[in-house]
Amino acid sequence: MAVAEAPARAVFGPDFARRLWQLVRLYWTSPEAAKGGLLLAGAVALELATVFGTFVLAEAQRGIFDALQLKEVAAFLQGIGLFLAAVLGYVLSSAFRIYLRQLLEIRWRRWLTGYFLAEWISPHACCQMELHRSAADNPDQRIAEDVRNFVASALGLSLSLLAALATLVSFAGLLWSLSGDWPLRIGRTELRIPGLMMWVAFVYAGIATWITHRAGRRLVPINFDRLRFEADFRFTLVRFRESAAAVALSRGEAREQERALDGFSQIVRNWWELIRAQRNLALLTISIGQANVAIPLLLAAPGYFLGRLTLGSVAQTGIAYAQVSSALTWFVNAYQELAQWRASIERLFTLGDAIDDTQAQLARAGVAIVSTDDPELRLRELCLALPNGRVLLERASASIAPGDRVVVLGPSGAGQTILFRAILGHWPFGSGRIEIPTGARMEFLSQRPYLPIASLREAVSYPDADRSFSDPEIREALRAVGLPQLAEWLSETDHWEKRLSAGEQQRLSLARVLLHAPGWIFLDDATSALDEEAERRMYELLAERLPKSAIVSVAHRPAVVRYHGRRWTLVPREDGAAVLEVA
Repeated sequence: MAVAEAPARAVFGPDFARRLWQLVRLYWTSPEAAKGGLLLAGAVALELATVFGTFVLAEAQRGIFDALQLKEVAAFLQGIGLFLAAVLGYVLSSAFRIYLRQLLEIRWRRWLTGYFLAEWISPHACCQMELHRSAADNPDQRIAEDVRNFVASALGLSLSLLAALATLVSFAGLLWSLSGDWPLRIGRTELRIPGLMMWVAFVYAGIATWITHRAGRRLVPINFDRLRFEADFRFTLVRFRESAAAVALSRGEAREQERALDGFSQIVRNWWELIRAQRNLALLTISIGQANVAIPLLLAAPGYFLGRLTLGSVAQTGIAYAQVSSALTWFVNAYQELAQWRASIERLFTLGDAIDDTQAQLARAGVAIVSTDDPELRLRELCLALPNGRVLLERASASIAPGDRVVVLGPSGAGQTILFRAILGHWPFGSGRIEIPTGARMEFLSQRPYLPIASLREAVSYPDADRSFSDPEIREALRAVGLPQLAEWLSETDHWEKRLSAGEQQRLSLARVLLHAPGWIFLDDATSALDEEAERRMYELLAERLPKSAIVSVAHRPAVVRYHGRRWTLVPREDGAAVLEVA
């Protein structure tokens, strides 16, 4: 599988801010934004209440230590009461701020997941895969995991940053006043620096942030690679699970194990890179944090020993300094999560870029699909090409009337399937017109039909809803195509592509056609797994049940030709392009 390259942009630069804003505004300009805004306001209020509770706790601890130093029992009990009340408020606000944040998180994730699913699972998904295989690798993982990580970190980081700013504002003034007249001894010299501890906290945080960013910026591309390597490995395992029988018949288990282990070896190499980078960052951040604990005690000790500071003031200064320092080093403490978040944003944005680019290319695509009142389906000067521009079909003109039986002949790879995809509106690369009768219902049957993992009733009704057809109608259709044994399994849920043989799957897809009764039926080797007698009965059944429906078949068995009155033949030229001969 092709994989995307890791981003080479600046870790947290203007491009990051632009991408972040474009992702954030998807939800916050949606109809869901009003309800989300109420939850966000509640979460913000409780976040600020938590900060206020921390401030009150610091005041309570100062009173407790001062009372202990002065041996005043009443003041001590008063301080304990204030402390307990502050603890209760802090616990309640902390618990409910997490609750509200999680409520908002699931609402935001649900909406954003729906947005990406609508953009990705669309009629043009095949074109997106053709055009952007590398840039949009593993879209399932991006939508499932990267959306979750993006939303969780967006809320967690933004609210923690808000708390850090509120903490800085709340405790900065307290720290300034507490250290406003501290003596700082250097030898015999005594210096008095207004707000000493504030300046120390700012300088320390600035140095710590710069060192952390220099040491940790490698985490962004490493996390980007981690996400795609994990997704590729899972895809390999899922691919084997889906094809286990075919692999076993080919005796390919050893090769599949080798492929899986090769994929996992990429995870292991990336893991070593990640843990080394995290180890280096952890050494710095832990060292910075531990060294920071001692700073307020070292600077406050001279004042305490000289009798200019009480024990309570020293304790309160330590708390205030810790809060201010923690707020200022928010970037240091959040760096690893920021790196992972940056990788998720990059992957979601490249998926969005792929979708937008596909839509732009489709808007410029030359094949025009036009609805007309004419009952016939017409190709007018139709040229089909690959996305790279190589021409597959040159200037084809033909028509199909209701009730026609047309067989499309030609060597394998001449472009029969792409011709069907173009008629169905899923291959826009080329030029010319395809005129479709207004309101026409078309159904495409492939050699390997898609069967959802669902009840048999839903599998037969697909893509219509589960209860679109009555059980007697479904049972009659199954009996008509030679599957009477399935008639009693309608409510059973299974992986029908694994449970049914290839011939049974093709019969089931023909049962769908009988139920839906489309006006235009396109069969792309859709009876190849049936023997000639069963194939004959299927074509006779379609002619009997759907006499007004046009049937267009791609087939490579001569027997199929006799069931059709007209022929379209794709004749390749020396340059590789084919011309359409109508007979």
